[in-house]
Amino acid sequence: MKQAPPWTREDVDAGLADDTARAWLDDALADAARAAQAPWAGPSPYTANTWELRFAAAGRHCGRDNADGVRTLLLVEARADVETLTRLYRQGSAAERRAVLQALPALVDGPHAVHLVDDALRTNDTRLVAAAVGPYAAAHLEPHAWRHAILKCLFTGVPLDTVTGVEQRALGDGELARMLTDFAAERTTAGRDVPHDLDRVLALTGTAFPQAEES
Repeated sequence: MKQAPPWTREDVDAGLADDTARAWLDDALADAARAAQAPWAGPSPYTANTWELRFAAAGRHCGRDNADGVRTLLLVEARADVETLTRLYRQGSAAERRAVLQALPALVDGPHAVHLVDDALRTNDTRLVAAAVGPYAAAHLEPHAWRHAILKCLFTGVPLDTVTGVEQRALGDGELARMLTDFAAERTTAGRDVPHDLDRVLALTGTAFPQAEES
């Protein structure tokens, strides 16, 4: 089931610096709305899809801090399908890829865009990983992939509070408990700190964190 986008127009407007940026966003959203009405008129060697060019330029016109919200609004207004989302993700910068991931819950019913989440989780870009473990991943990642997403967050330092639905999905998960315990043992053996989030998620599985024996 699709969800509301993480930003509203009011949210984005509040962060824009001036009327010039708001006017640019008005025009960009109008372009996206026109594309939604004529999806057959997509990119070609002869015509540029204007809203997609604006998607790439959002940070320059609306400020880097507002770019995620602006790009998400454009994707939703254009009713971007999985093919379009995949193209923008593959061709985009890390910031553009993050916006695609954040828009998935509002645009894609079912697991048809899980490949984008999987790709993000193969990176070590913590902002991309954090965007990948939102509501879409909570709803559609298979258990094995979701468990590895948890390990990825622990390995890269992404707080587990970022992971949507961690309390529900970790509850009673014995296989996740085994993986977390093995991960902690490997870190300890290598003389590395165990991430502070690990004992909390391990407790959710119903398994106590093993205490080191006193010498």
